[in-house]
Amino acid sequence: MGSVMSMFSSGKISKEELETALNKAKGIVSSNPVVVFSKTYCGYCQRVKQLLTQLGATYKLLELDEENDGSKIQAALVEWTGQRTVPNVFIGGKHIGGCDAVMEKHQGGKLVPLLADVGAIAG
Repeated sequence: MGSVMSMFSSGKISKEELETALNKAKGIVSSNPVVVFSKTYCGYCQRVKQLLTQLGATYKLLELDEENDGSKIQAALVEWTGQRTVPNVFIGGKHIGGCDAVMEKHQGGKLVPLLADVGAIAG
């Protein structure tokens, strides 16, 4: 019995599971001004987390490699955003993208006002 389950969980996920994960992800995104879907060992995730921390931003962090439904949430994020990779960053409920997109916004002077707008940093 156990081996069937582990085989199943590493393969395709059912439509119901995907829907559950998608609802969970959307719930997290809608109830937090800034959300970072991340993996603990990912260097690009580290850069985004460091940047947000340096800016003094409060953000909700989900380490997908530590969540028991992390792979399902990642599959749901692909479905929702078209982005397969982490970090997957949302600000004010809007999908921002990955490390490059966040760094680009920061270099263009657009990240801080965005964070201030959603109340993640003091204006």
